[in-house]
Amino acid sequence: MRFLLTFDDGPAWAPYFNPTARILDTLEKNPYQDDIKAVFFTQTRAWSGGGTERGRALIRREHAEGHVVALHSATTFHSNHRLMSREKLDETLQVGVADLLAETGVAPKLVRPPFWAYDADTLAAYRAHGLRMLLTDLSAKDGVIYVFNFSFHKRSNMLKMLAETRKRWAAGEMPAVDGATPVVVTFHDVNSYTARHFEEYLGILLDVARELDIPLADKPFYDNRDELERAALGATVDTPDGAPPLPGLWHWLWQQ
Repeated sequence: MRFLLTFDDGPAWAPYFNPTARILDTLEKNPYQDDIKAVFFTQTRAWSGGGTERGRALIRREHAEGHVVALHSATTFHSNHRLMSREKLDETLQVGVADLLAETGVAPKLVRPPFWAYDADTLAAYRAHGLRMLLTDLSAKDGVIYVFNFSFHKRSNMLKMLAETRKRWAAGEMPAVDGATPVVVTFHDVNSYTARHFEEYLGILLDVARELDIPLADKPFYDNRDELERAALGATVDTPDGAPPLPGLWHWLWQQ
């Protein structure tokens, strides 16, 4: 197995101690594996992020440092794709693809739906714009933390979800790409707590894998953009049937 790290909702807008910038620094240099590459699901028109010059500069930095820049949304706010009309969704996807092409010179191949909300029509719209949907196996559950920006359950949460993922892997339900099974892990690079503790999160992932006796690759995190993108594309979901369970309450809400 290899951990495939992903980040949602960024880039962050903060002029000082920017969470996205701090995470990029940690990916580049940390005690476990330097030059880790990740997938950043960006909000290209967010009023407090990708829609600002600072946000666009961070998108360019992500690409320049060898990460995969993907699409999360191209609306002012974190809008639900599943609740949009097909016409409106097509419009926003076209805008988002054009935004990332302008900033990176590369059209995105990956998309992740805001709120994890999708259905067959959403998937059809993604395909029409050359996008494939990547969900997740593990989630830090750090999307929105109101008032108190901390977590008491970082390790126990990852241990529980990785144990469930291990069952799927042992049952042959997860694809192998380039000789390893990608385990998709989701964080949010707009979360300052995640940014401050990201090095700790990396250690937790390795620790719980050892506890569960999960065989990891010599390099447990992806460090090559092409390999990372192939692994992510290999783990994408093309139909609602057989998709991995969504994190937390989102599974109950959308996959009933």
